[in-house]
Amino acid sequence: MPRTATARRPGRDELLAFLRERDRCLLVTRRASGAPQLSPVTYGVDAEGRVVISTYPSRAKVHNIRRDPTVSVCAVSEDWNGAYVQVDGTAEVLDLPDALEPLVEYFRVISGEHPDWADYRAAMTRQGKCLVRVTISGWGPIATGGFPPGLIGSDGA
Repeated sequence: MPRTATARRPGRDELLAFLRERDRCLLVTRRASGAPQLSPVTYGVDAEGRVVISTYPSRAKVHNIRRDPTVSVCAVSEDWNGAYVQVDGTAEVLDLPDALEPLVEYFRVISGEHPDWADYRAAMTRQGKCLVRVTISGWGPIATGGFPPGLIGSDGA
């Protein structure tokens, strides 16, 4: 049975709830040429409603953000045909040691409590991690794919 595409614009609280139910997204940054650079990443949403992503300072996405902090995130459902939403915002990169406690919060919002926070902090320091935080400035509808409304039942669908 064909599916009809859906799209509805949520308020901020509904958007944040939707984002918190997921943890996979495509992060879009801009290369020096202006071309988009996409990175599939795991994300969380912190207490202030920012999208947070743990990464390494040497990654292209980090270099791009340091040059141009305007980013987009397309949060997707685990089911490929599930709902998704695009959010736009301004990103900042937190480096160690400033990133350490925000990395703890990142872990908590995705996975809950760690069995050994001292070990986690040591691992983040040893790995030289950084944290990307995206302050959301706008968003599109929560959408699903499928046939445009009104097309199902017409010629050939």
